[in-house]
Amino acid sequence: MPQQAYDLVAIGTGTAAKKVALATRRAGWRVAVMDHFPFGGTCALRGCDPKKALWSVSHAYDLARRLSTAGLHGTEGLSLDWSEMVAFKRSFTDPVPAKREAVFREEGIDAFHGRARFVSSNAVAVGDHRLDARHILIATGAEPMRLRFPGAEHLMASDEFFELDEMPDTLILVGGGYIAFEFAHTATRLGAKAIILEREDRCLGLFDRDLVQRLVDKSRRIGIDIRVNTEVVAVERTPSGRVVVQARTSGGEALSFKAAVAIHAAGRVPALDDLDLPAGQVERDGRRLRLNRYFQSTSNPAVFAAGDVAARGPALTPVASHDAEIVAANLLNPGGPQREPDYTGVPSVAFTTPTITSVGLTEEEARDQGLRFRTNHRDMTDWQAVRHVQEDTAAYKVLVEEGTDRILGAHILGPDAENTINLFAFAIRLRLNVRDMDRFMSAFPTAASNVFHMLA
Repeated sequence: MPQQAYDLVAIGTGTAAKKVALATRRAGWRVAVMDHFPFGGTCALRGCDPKKALWSVSHAYDLARRLSTAGLHGTEGLSLDWSEMVAFKRSFTDPVPAKREAVFREEGIDAFHGRARFVSSNAVAVGDHRLDARHILIATGAEPMRLRFPGAEHLMASDEFFELDEMPDTLILVGGGYIAFEFAHTATRLGAKAIILEREDRCLGLFDRDLVQRLVDKSRRIGIDIRVNTEVVAVERTPSGRVVVQARTSGGEALSFKAAVAIHAAGRVPALDDLDLPAGQVERDGRRLRLNRYFQSTSNPAVFAAGDVAARGPALTPVASHDAEIVAANLLNPGGPQREPDYTGVPSVAFTTPTITSVGLTEEEARDQGLRFRTNHRDMTDWQAVRHVQEDTAAYKVLVEEGTDRILGAHILGPDAENTINLFAFAIRLRLNVRDMDRFMSAFPTAASNVFHMLA
């Protein structure tokens, strides 16, 4: 087996791996990267970018239909074409692997294709190559959680959905998080029947409970069948190729659903199982790596982790980028690791129509922390920014700390919420209060111009 020596070997080629690899290479280190997937990572190839491309088209379709009563004529014949939407999506994703590989090549970073595994505390193997390194970065991202019920292998992974040539007439989403709602909203506007099965008593658990209920109500109005307290117990494939999903409610009622496809939307976990971590003396605690506050393995100080696989912050691309910045600084610091992550004010968005967003604390979290706060909560369907686009579902909830007037959390459901939430994220990250935000001036009339009213 050919043996090569590096200062850093990064396992993965997504956001975190790329950023650490480039930072260390530009500092003069000899660096290698590797991936058994096409180069680019989850966000660029199988997550954020492709879903936003599909959402943009379905969102525009929905907006046009809503404005048909406001003078936009000819929408009666408006339709969506899934195959053309997928082609549009591929215009973003298909060029990524070659471009990512070109970046590594131009920077002098060696790139290897194949599945990596540890062979010692300071070495990994990929294909026929052994790579020794002073430091190893695990940045393999996350993968669908392994489900234990019979027939789980018949579930389609979310990245497979992005590659379907035709939209199935019916689809079942096992789980009620981001993936389920985003796929269901797109599929429903294409005329498919979508069914969401969530084992817990609520969907979209990371978002505000009241706003989620408004979105659930909206989703049901457009035809999405949402079942909570419903656990999938088995999946079967029929001779005709369709799938039958057996489920049971929390009350013990047996249910059966049939669809063209069933999609795994029950969550993702750090992708660690194929790395042979014991050979690298890298310990884990269940599904997570054992890391110190600097993203360094507690059992092997040569190993660091970043992004979804580190599972320290929310599984979001900006978090992976932030983690990478911290890891790069710790690797390059002559005095050893010193920097820690700060996840204050990280916004989240589910790209439904309308979008639902969140940043900072929920009411439950604020109460659990013993904070005293007031809640500004109001329906926004009569606000200009909402009426301009004829949306029938919009609301906000903002948490303000008593005494300091510091903004603790913000939650928005409605048009352009995916952009407006960033203003609150900025305020929370900089620990601004209501008086600080009163100085903010926005263009009018825009969704951002409503921030002042949300704080009143």
